[in-house]
Amino acid sequence: MDVIDHLLAQRACRAYTADPVPDADLVTIVRAATHAPSAENRQPWVFVVVRDAAVRAAVDDVARRVWEAGGRAHTQRGPGAPFAAAVDDFVARGHGGAPVLVVLAGDGRAGVPPAVLASSVFPAAQNLLLAAAALGYGSAMTTLAVQDPGALAAAVGLPAGVRPLVVVPVGRAAVPLGPPRRRPVAEVAHRDRFGTPFGSPA
Repeated sequence: MDVIDHLLAQRACRAYTADPVPDADLVTIVRAATHAPSAENRQPWVFVVVRDAAVRAAVDDVARRVWEAGGRAHTQRGPGAPFAAAVDDFVARGHGGAPVLVVLAGDGRAGVPPAVLASSVFPAAQNLLLAAAALGYGSAMTTLAVQDPGALAAAVGLPAGVRPLVVVPVGRAAVPLGPPRRRPVAEVAHRDRFGTPFGSPA
């Protein structure tokens, strides 16, 4: 598919098969992630690719504790019960049963100001998601476990100054993924000043 079609088809996967993801594919996925932009080209990203069952379980446990401590209630108040039920299953199955978790962190020692560290790392997460999809894998950008950054950092051995920002499960989708649901451009884009929809005539 061309780039635009690929972007428009991107969506979160919350249920995975146990099929392994070869190292060669993971290298390709992470390499694509490292071609994202960053402030002053500092490239402050750190990737911890987790396959080990014990480490994966430790990351799953951090996400589970955050979910049970308030994440579930927050989601039920926001997106609602059906979405919360889907996330509940995703958490209960340990990031949907994904065979690989990629913990993406920002290296605060790289010279990027703390206020903009995340904005220099999240484009790499998007590249990672798109590269995984291009190779036929499901993935999702999840932030439950990073709500307890100390516990997540300890689970994967991050040194002081390196802050976890997102966990991306990667694996074969257990069920076909439907099209993503998105708000139309006219609802989210404005012409020149807030309040004039970009979709309106110039």
